[in-house]
Amino acid sequence: CDVLFVALPHGEAQRRMPELVALAPRIIDLSSDFRLRDPAHYARWYGHEHVAQEWLDRFVYGLPELHREEICRASYVSGVGCNAAATILGLYPLFRADLVDRLRGVVVEVKVGSSEGGRREGADSHHPERSGVVRSFAPTGHRHTAEVVQELALGGDEPVIHFSATAVELVRGVLATAHAFLKTPGKGESPLTERDLWKVYRSAYQDEPFVRIVKERQGIYRYPEPKILAGSNYCDVGFALDEESGRVVVLSAIDNLMKGAAGSAVQSMNLMCGFDEMAGLGFPGLHPI
Repeated sequence: CDVLFVALPHGEAQRRMPELVALAPRIIDLSSDFRLRDPAHYARWYGHEHVAQEWLDRFVYGLPELHREEICRASYVSGVGCNAAATILGLYPLFRADLVDRLRGVVVEVKVGSSEGGRREGADSHHPERSGVVRSFAPTGHRHTAEVVQELALGGDEPVIHFSATAVELVRGVLATAHAFLKTPGKGESPLTERDLWKVYRSAYQDEPFVRIVKERQGIYRYPEPKILAGSNYCDVGFALDEESGRVVVLSAIDNLMKGAAGSAVQSMNLMCGFDEMAGLGFPGLHPI
């Protein structure tokens, strides 16, 4: 075949790479096995040594908004973590413009649907227990933190990211709410305004087919909302500025099964194969549901 999508349990692809590379010249692995470039991070975040460390540098992190040119040239692409993808896309413009006060750290809280837990059966996924919850399942130590730190470093110092995850009454969807503090203006400089932030986000995403800036003055969907993204490959990003404190609240929403998994993988395949990047991915989502 021309392209092999690998959707094995975490830890399997790294053990079976000799077998997998014999099947296709291009591989897109949707597990976490090749997302992190530093092998030491697997021991820290996943609790085991990586058994195919020689392959880590050969995989490109599969988020086209940050790695489009690399993906176009790549033979091996890793899938993205759903919570990580939402968080990275929300914060990337601020880090790209070097506006974040890195000494203060960024606090991120993601609200996630039940499909993020996969098909594993357990007491926590049993309908009477899962339905109606607002359950903090990873107030600290979530594995996707490593991806966020890696990608937002942008080749420089790693940012400080404080990451929490909460399960809510959704089947599919992620809403990431991030709190970042802007750098203090220098002497003679004016504080940033919301208009300035609009320019920052438009500059980063004006040519991106799957990222939309959502910030309306009225209506029920003034900010990103995962409900209206079900089945789509879009990431909606919005923000609000607290001018008193210099805090920017960034909100980003995705369908975790699409932009947070299969959708980004197909988007990467399109780039790898020279297809239209939006091929097969133009579905706007189901609403109302």
